[in-house]
This record gives sequence, C-alpha cells and structure tokens, in this order.
Amino acid sequence: MASRKNLSIDRTALAHKARYAVAHPQRIPAHVRRAVRDRWLALKHRDHVGYYRAVMASDTRRDPEAAVGSATHEGWLKLGELQFAYLCEHGLTPHSRLLDIGCGNLRAGWRLIDYLEPGHYYGIDISPDVLIAAKRTLTTHSLQDRLPHLTLVQDLTLDFLPEGHFDVVHAHSVFSHSPIEIIDECLAHVGRVLAPGGFFDFTFDRTVGTEHQVLREDFYYRTETLTGLAARHGLRARFMEDWERLGHGQSKIRVTAEPATPSPAPERDRTAAQP
Repeated sequence: MASRKNLSIDRTALAHKARYAVAHPQRIPAHVRRAVRDRWLALKHRDHVGYYRAVMASDTRRDPEAAVGSATHEGWLKLGELQFAYLCEHGLTPHSRLLDIGCGNLRAGWRLIDYLEPGHYYGIDISPDVLIAAKRTLTTHSLQDRLPHLTLVQDLTLDFLPEGHFDVVHAHSVFSHSPIEIIDECLAHVGRVLAPGGFFDFTFDRTVGTEHQVLREDFYYRTETLTGLAARHGLRARFMEDWERLGHGQSKIRVTAEPATPSPAPERDRTAAQP
C-alpha cells in the first residue's frame, strides 16, 4: 500500500512556506509566535538538549498533552492506544521489561504501566516539566502500585541502565525532534541494554527528498540514513510497512541486535608433517 504522506516536500523551501501560508492563513500568527520563541530559546541554549528542554518547559506550562503533540484529550488517548495496541500485536507481553525513551506525560505509558508486571516499565525523558506531568497521569489512573520508574536524563547513552535488561525499547516521536548526532548516540548504546531477542521500535519523520529540519524542532530523514546508521552499530533495522497503514504521520523502524557471525574454522595446515 502506497503511503499517503507527502514524502518529497522540503518544508524549508520559500515556495512551500508561501503556498502553506496562502492555504492556511489562520495558522500564521501561531507559527510566527513559535518561530520567535524558538529563536530566542536557541540563542539561550546552544546545545540541542538544553534547547529542547526549554521548548518542552514552555509547551508543558500551557498544556502537557499539547506539549507531546496532542491537540485534544481525545487525540491524546487515541494515539496512546495506537502505540499500545501496536506493541501488543508485535511482541509485547505482560512479562516484558520495557524502556520508554521520551516517555513524556505517559500518553502511551499509563496503558503500558497498567499492562506490564509491576516494576517492568522504565520511562526516561529530558524534560523535568513533562515528568512532573507524568506523575500526575500516574495518580489520575491510580497506578502507583505498578511501581514504574521515571527518570530524568541528559543524554541517550543509557549508561546507568543494566546490560541486556530490556525486552522492548520504545521511542515514539523522539527522533522526529532529534539531530542526527543524538540518534547516533542512542543507536550506539541501545544494543547494550537490549535483552537477547529484544527489539527497539522508533518513529521518525520520513522524507525521500532532501533531509531537513524546521525550527530545530522537527527533523526529516530518509529511511536509508537511519537503517544505515543502525547497521554501523551492528544492529539490524527493518522498516515497518504495516505501521504505515495505520495513518500516523510518522514512520516506524524496528531495530534488533545482529546475531554474531561465527568465525570460520581455521583450515588445516596442509604443509604439516605427515605421520
């Protein structure tokens, strides 16, 4: 099934911006406000993590659900259910140990916490503000006895997590907001924390044209860029075609650890002395 996404558009092109403004004049004021705010934050925070942490603080103060990309509560619930159902259909079980990278305010996380055995959910995020909102989600759904872990992080080296521990690693709408060096950092280290047979699912904004970014918030990558990056770290990456049919705006890749290739047995030395 062909994707209905516009995969070739360059959102930084002046012609695209002009066409979009003509088609959606009511969105111009909000875009201008966002552009001014993001420019100011970019001047204050040169590194991407510091910058995006400030963006999330600003967005979360207005609306934690909108901060993670859901314009309405109904949309927040629907997208959380979509993520949860897809994982359950593709290998997640109640016994799985799951690492949720960029867990946000637990849009999918509260369902995962309720489904998994106590202590099996581990959520990390770079934003302290959104993690406070996540704790409110926990109490709203009375999930305290499920003993989830929620941890603030500065990077994606995952160095504080145990080796081979997680059956499932999940990152929804994280790489769509990440420059390539942060994606590379994650792929360089995620294999260490994956359990044997485990997998890492992540979404990304896909393009088949020029890779680009908008306001340092939205990054568009070709599939082969990310699968090639995974391969350089000894990981096998597979584009998830069935996710495309669900109508979500981002695409999905699944990463697994490459099985070790056994070394060939040494050839017998044909010059050895015969008995």
